[in-house]
Amino acid sequence: MEINTSNLINKDMLQTNKFENVKSAELKNKDEKQLKQVCDDFESYFLNQTLDVSLRSSNIAGEGTGSDIIKSMYIQAVADNSTGSLGISSMLYEFLTKNNK
Repeated sequence: MEINTSNLINKDMLQTNKFENVKSAELKNKDEKQLKQVCDDFESYFLNQTLDVSLRSSNIAGEGTGSDIIKSMYIQAVADNSTGSLGISSMLYEFLTKNNK
């Protein structure tokens, strides 16, 4: 007696590359999120440096001991909270995604 097993095992079930498109899409989304984060961080850094130079001679944090630390903390907070408002990060993100394909 012979048992025919050719109908029991589907060759498509044994293919290991079925999910490559799903994995590459997940990686692409992860890479896009990381790129957007880097662009936002760059805009924050750019704004931080711009504010640092423009407020260098001001007395925004008063005078005396610790005023430079307070001023730098203020500048950092403004730069972090203003990320995305200048449009630099979105322009940089669009440029990098268009030229990276």
